[in-house]
Amino acid sequence: MKSKYIFALLVSFLSIMTVQSQLKAIAYADGNQKLEGFSGKPMKANAKKAGVLILPAWMGVDAHAKESALELSKLGYFTFVADIYGIDKRPANSQEAGKIAGHFKTNYKEYQHRIQLALEQLIKSGANPKEIAVIGYCFGGSGTLETARANMPVKGVVSFHGGLGKDASRSVETIHPKVLVLHGADDFFVPDTEIKAFQDEMRAAKADWQMVYYADAVHAFTHKDAGSDKSKGVAYNEKADKRSWKAMLDFFDEIFN
Repeated sequence: MKSKYIFALLVSFLSIMTVQSQLKAIAYADGNQKLEGFSGKPMKANAKKAGVLILPAWMGVDAHAKESALELSKLGYFTFVADIYGIDKRPANSQEAGKIAGHFKTNYKEYQHRIQLALEQLIKSGANPKEIAVIGYCFGGSGTLETARANMPVKGVVSFHGGLGKDASRSVETIHPKVLVLHGADDFFVPDTEIKAFQDEMRAAKADWQMVYYADAVHAFTHKDAGSDKSKGVAYNEKADKRSWKAMLDFFDEIFN
């Protein structure tokens, strides 16, 4: 019995290592700023060689973003986890993360440029440049909307519990990529005024957009390390996590067909 258990553990370990080996660290740069993203190549690519760019949450490249890249690669997608901050700009805590993320939210052109550089790396890895989607979590979710606002050459963007706002002084342009926002119904970090402004923006931009609310879910509902205390405004919700992942895959079926 014990030997069977050990064998099962060994098989599980080897399976994990095989999947992880599909992610490769990629060095690239923005001028003098060194960046390091992670590229995932599918064992068997889908027919269109579609690619998905993953924008991490405010702590930068993290295990959650890498896990998403691996899971999507297993489904046949080329993937790339973007490095928005830089190798030597990794925040040590939430206070530092808030400061760095705030800089990019304010200086949105810089954020858009870093996203564009990551898109180029995704395409270099083998993804079809005409079949690209961008997904992001929290701060990365905000980045997906900046991708859409900049009308980068992608078919669609998916924001998981991301910020929705932008400076009201910015002009509203027609948005061509399709937009899917997956939102915690109890996320008090995104006030109703921001939600309304976002929806008004989407209408004014004549965007093809969807917004899905998940009951009992707050900010970071897809992050398993976020704990379970909703009162803090950040907590994992297994049901919302699974439902939002399925919503994303259904969205992919639409935009890539």
